[in-house]
Amino acid sequence: MIVLYRFVVCSFLFFFITGCAQNKDTSKVKVLKEGKNLKINGVSLVASGDTLLQQNVMPLKEIGANYATIMPFGFIKSIDHPEIFYNQPWQWFGESMEGVGQYIRLLHKNKINVMMKPQIWVSKGEFTGLVEMASEADWLQLEDTYRNFILDFAKVAEEEKVEIFCIGTELEKFIEHRPEYWRDLIAEVKKVYRGKLTYAANWDEYKRIPFWDALDYIGVDAYFPVSENQTPTVAETKAGWERWKAELKTISEKENKKILFAEYGYRSVDFSGKEPWKSDRGMNSINMEAQANSLEGLYQSVWKEDWFAGGFLWKWFIAHERVGGENDNQFTPQNKPAEAVVKMYNSKN
Repeated sequence: MIVLYRFVVCSFLFFFITGCAQNKDTSKVKVLKEGKNLKINGVSLVASGDTLLQQNVMPLKEIGANYATIMPFGFIKSIDHPEIFYNQPWQWFGESMEGVGQYIRLLHKNKINVMMKPQIWVSKGEFTGLVEMASEADWLQLEDTYRNFILDFAKVAEEEKVEIFCIGTELEKFIEHRPEYWRDLIAEVKKVYRGKLTYAANWDEYKRIPFWDALDYIGVDAYFPVSENQTPTVAETKAGWERWKAELKTISEKENKKILFAEYGYRSVDFSGKEPWKSDRGMNSINMEAQANSLEGLYQSVWKEDWFAGGFLWKWFIAHERVGGENDNQFTPQNKPAEAVVKMYNSKN
C-alpha cells in the first residue's frame, strides 16, 4: 500500500512539474514547432471601421489560416511629401493603435498568430516605391516621421506579443537613398520589440535590399509574372514559377534566411498571372478559373520548399459574407472557387 501511495504521489509530482514547465515555455515550444514543421498559412486582413468580432474570425479558422497580417496605415500627401499621418481620428478603427490591439487579442484568443505590417498609403494611390524627397531637410523629416510611425506600432506589437513585425513595405527609393537609416531603424525596433522581423520587398526589389542580414525573414511581395495566357492552367503556372524559385532559393541560401511571402495573390480576371501586381479598375473581366488555377500552381510549386517559410494571401476582408463572390474580380478569394483551393492547401501544409 505504501509503495502504491509513493507511486501515485511521485507520478502526480512528475506531471505537475513537467506541466508547469511546459506552461512556462509555451511560446518557445510554439516557435520551435513553427520553425521546423509548419508553414505560415496567412491572410492579409483588411482593417475596417468596426471592431473585429468572433463571427469575423470563424471564416479564417474554416480555411485553416494560422496567421493573419494586421495592417495599420500611415498616409502621406504625395511621393515627395515628408510627413506621415497615422492613428488619426478620421482613420478606420482597425488602423488605429486601439483597433490594432483589439484585432490582435481576438486573433490570439483563436490561436491565430499575427504579423503586424504598418504601411504607407500615398494620396491617389501612387506607388510607395517611388517615395523620394527633393532635399536633405525633407529626407530628415521623412525619416523622423517614419521612425515614429514604426516604433509606435512596434511597441504595440511587443505589448500584444505579436509573432512577426514588418518594418516597411515596397519602399525601394527610400532604401536606395538612405540605407544606413534602415539599419539604424532596425536596431531601434529591436530595443522595443523582441519578436521576428522582416521587410516586405516588391518582387523586383528584394534582391537589392542591403539589410537582410539584420532581419529574420526575407520578405517578398510575390507578384511574379508566371503566365501570358488568358486562363492559365495549373501546369502552366507551375512552369512559370521555376525561374523565380531558382532565384529565391539562391537568395535564401546566400543570406541564410527563409523566404516569406509578405503578400501573394491573383485577381479573378483574364491573364491573372501576366502582371499579378495590377489592381487598376480598367481590368474588368471576370475569370474565376484563372485565379483558382494560379493559386493552385503556386501552392504546388513553392509551398513544400525547405527555403520557404510560408506567406500571406492578399487579401481578406472581415465582413466575409458581404465580399467577393461571382461578380468580384479583385484579389480576395472569398466566396469564390479560389477559397476552396486555399482551404485545401492550408490543410496540407
